Amino acid sequence: MDIPRKNQKRKRWLRRGLLIVTVLILLGATTFGLSRLEPAVPSVDQRTLWIDTVKRGPMLREVRGVGTLMSEDVLVVPAQVAGRVRAILVEPGTMVDANTVILELTNPQLQLQWLDAQSKLNSAEAQLSAEEAGLEDKMLEIKANQAKMEADLRMAQLTAEVDQKQYDDDLISELAYKLSQARVETQEDMLEISKQRWTMFREKTYPAQLAGAQATLNQAQSQFNLTKSQIDSLFVKAGTEGVLASVKENIELGQSVAAGTILARITNPKRLKARLKIPEVQARDVRIGLKAEIDTYNGKIPGKVSRIDPTVMEGNVTVDIALNGDLPDGARPDLSVVGTVEIERLDDILYVGRPVFASSESAVELFKVVEQGKYAQRIRAQLGRSSVSTIEVIEGLLEGEEIILSDMSQWDEQERLRLK
Repeated sequence: MDIPRKNQKRKRWLRRGLLIVTVLILLGATTFGLSRLEPAVPSVDQRTLWIDTVKRGPMLREVRGVGTLMSEDVLVVPAQVAGRVRAILVEPGTMVDANTVILELTNPQLQLQWLDAQSKLNSAEAQLSAEEAGLEDKMLEIKANQAKMEADLRMAQLTAEVDQKQYDDDLISELAYKLSQARVETQEDMLEISKQRWTMFREKTYPAQLAGAQATLNQAQSQFNLTKSQIDSLFVKAGTEGVLASVKENIELGQSVAAGTILARITNPKRLKARLKIPEVQARDVRIGLKAEIDTYNGKIPGKVSRIDPTVMEGNVTVDIALNGDLPDGARPDLSVVGTVEIERLDDILYVGRPVFASSESAVELFKVVEQGKYAQRIRAQLGRSSVSTIEVIEGLLEGEEIILSDMSQWDEQERLRLK
């Protein structure tokens, strides 16, 4: 008969408890060890990065902007009168001279005004002719009356001479003789009045009455000339020699235009300037007279800053560049160009390629290449004056060190990267 062992069951529970405790201790140790490990360093393909070396030496400060070529001589052609576009005779880009008709307008109401002005002019001319004829007739009447008075005076003088001889010979009375002398004096007075009347009519009355009719004619003539010039302006001419350029709002057939509407621009293709848009943060160092270079993609032209717009539009400052060199082939108004303005030359400074989003006189965080190009470590650097593609290093970097210029914003949470 077997005797059961009471301690066997107890030993099994002890082994199981010891195994469980051991497993728990191992799990705790493993968890603690893993928690103490640093996270794996993320890797970045070095071929996708833009890396530059910190250098020491001279640095040319420049700012860059995009823009277009513009003519320095621009003549805008406005509509002199309101009308409707009847025909477009010349397209933009065509060479024109002063008498080239660009387009034609129609205005029926203006045609009626011109006919009315012509009728009033003809009436005023007829009125002036009639006034001149009447005044001439009046002058002849006064002249004839004066001639008659002169004849009467001569007759009275002859009669007085005869009466004086008869009076001396006692053939007539003294009273008859005095009457004869009185008639002579009367005729002389009337002749003098006639002469004064003639002088006044010739010097005052005639010019005054003629001037009134002439003024009416002049007014009618001016109105006719004005209306005629308005009729002529329906045939819109270039007004100068140059190239017809497009306007902001295209003119179409049948379109109604108001007086003053810009119908065309005439540019001089031989005298061009560049108008650049430079970012506000870069334009603060731009001054009139600085050297510049304009790239037309078919050649480069030297120039200098001639004007700086005092206002900022959409974050940009407008800068005009006067061109000094010969224009390359294909240079024409409205051609897109890129311009570079030279600010200054800095000697013996520490500089590097300009990182993405880096601005002048700022502190930035960059990734520096370390351990022979295997890793990139985040550092903080103080940057100074900037150019188009380079920027001055104030502190935080040494000559010969390499930094990543590319956009690394996706790694903002990382202090270290592996380069592969």
